[in-house]
Amino acid sequence: MFRQDPKTGKAGNCPQSTGAFLLLDFGRKKKEKEQKMERWVVAAKRADFQKIAEKFQIDPVIARLIRNRDVTQEEQIRRYLYGGLEDLYDPMEMKDMEKASRILEEKIREGKKIRIIGDYDIDGVMSTYILLTGLRRLGAQVDIRIPDRIADGYGLNENLVRQAKEDGADTILTCDNGIAALEQIHMAKEFGMTVVITDHHEIPYEDLEDGSRVFHVPEADAVVNPKQADCGYPFKGLCGGAVAWKLMQVMLKRFGHRDDEIYEWLEFAAIATVGDVMDLQGENRLLVKEGLKRLHHTRNLGLQELIRVQGLEPEQVTSYHIGFVIGPCLNASGRLDTAERSLALLLAGDREEAARLAGDLKAMNESRKEMTRQGEAQAVRLVEESSLKNDRVLVVYLPECHESLAGIIAGRLREHFHKPAFVLTRSEDGVKGSGRSIEAYSMYDELCKCRELFTKFGGHPMAAGLSMAGEEQVEVLREKLNRLSTLTEEDFVEKVTIDVAMPVSYISKRLISQIQLLEPFGKGNTKPLFAQKDLRVLSCRIFGKNRNVAKLQVQDAGGYRMDAVYFGDAEGFAGYVEQHPLLSVTYYPTVNVWNGRESLQITIQNYR
Repeated sequence: MFRQDPKTGKAGNCPQSTGAFLLLDFGRKKKEKEQKMERWVVAAKRADFQKIAEKFQIDPVIARLIRNRDVTQEEQIRRYLYGGLEDLYDPMEMKDMEKASRILEEKIREGKKIRIIGDYDIDGVMSTYILLTGLRRLGAQVDIRIPDRIADGYGLNENLVRQAKEDGADTILTCDNGIAALEQIHMAKEFGMTVVITDHHEIPYEDLEDGSRVFHVPEADAVVNPKQADCGYPFKGLCGGAVAWKLMQVMLKRFGHRDDEIYEWLEFAAIATVGDVMDLQGENRLLVKEGLKRLHHTRNLGLQELIRVQGLEPEQVTSYHIGFVIGPCLNASGRLDTAERSLALLLAGDREEAARLAGDLKAMNESRKEMTRQGEAQAVRLVEESSLKNDRVLVVYLPECHESLAGIIAGRLREHFHKPAFVLTRSEDGVKGSGRSIEAYSMYDELCKCRELFTKFGGHPMAAGLSMAGEEQVEVLREKLNRLSTLTEEDFVEKVTIDVAMPVSYISKRLISQIQLLEPFGKGNTKPLFAQKDLRVLSCRIFGKNRNVAKLQVQDAGGYRMDAVYFGDAEGFAGYVEQHPLLSVTYYPTVNVWNGRESLQITIQNYR
């Protein structure tokens, strides 16, 4: 079934696909002592891989990986492989960018007080930091407020508007929020305040009875958000931090600063992009690629200490570490305390203060992880031991759960059951919740069909948040979401997309070095996944402090041997291998360095 030439993509004894994927039979993967259904598919997108390889002096396998990521045009391929700062788009192409920068310049020169209102997640913190430190450099009278997750909720609220007015702020500048705050911005305008929005979330809309859709944009003095339908910016997928970074690029130029000065803030835009789980495609990938280079030599004491407290060196940090090591610490303060702790870390003026704050954030994240583990176990148990397990859309009510953890636990439920999942908790003014979705289910669109149940809601296809007046609405929401759902059983089978069915004997150090050209990896630019069937396990041993690593040697039908490693439930894996010494695997190739010696190795991702 895996007889496929890795260079040409032509299959031998397997059926040819006329679509985008070559479907394989259902597979089972041992995961945490359970059997989980998976559908393995090999991407079969077509192109002249040999021609691309010759044009760009790359292996044909690399050409296939690029095509699988829908990078098809010659200029796109060049930018993907070798693009840099010179390939970033002109921020002036963004709607209202000129207007917003002109307003802010006038306010700075007139000495007016500007209040930045950010958000409590990593994107909001980075956006706030970029605007605060950037505007201060330009001489602005500027301060910040980051909403409290529980007391204020997400984004701009009426109390924050009143507080800004009472504190003498002339201008409100939002970042990573504001696009949905129609009433609050109307209030600010009635107070005589100037409002500039920078955001990246979806524009609120309403579907009319005639089938048309009306978008509602707040009456701010300037709205900088590439998601606006009439915004001509070439790339729509920026995060809030990147939009703030673009605004500061224009502001620095207005005040006569060097063009390259903006790159001092690039690492923060990169952290925001990865931390907010944006697609690493197009301009986002370039921002992260170049931002990581600067993060490797960061001069920010807070980041230095946060990296150090995790046992890393700055030059080791990858997009993985931002997403799963550093980022969760920066998010933890906004979940369990106030996000201003994370901002204080970035603003720390001496190493002692930075080290103390970094240690606090790490400890807070450890506490958050334990609370999440307990909440996840309770949520899974509730589903498995009730009629919830039969639902197509999971709506789980955990009244005592800390509301900041609802989204994380919803994500764990989605992974566990491969179904869209909402986790709702009791709040001071009713019920709050967060949802995480699967590809086949547009969560925001489905919530729009239930808008009468909410006091507040928002989001996008893969994630959403909501508030309801009371607990009696929980069951109503569950019933309606499931009644309206068109999901099928096929949608609940996890799909594992294999880039290339490639024998391990084809792996070389040169190929691995070329794979590294495709980094950084993350959402929208996933780490390449290869596959081979009928690998015989010659040896397998378990090691690691938690016995969660299996080290083995495998051999293909031609006698070629390769070292392999598996991370996870190593005991379960070893038991499975003992019963099934012949495996089909998906894998990622690496170069293992041990005692100064290099050897080729594969990391097994899935097996059956």
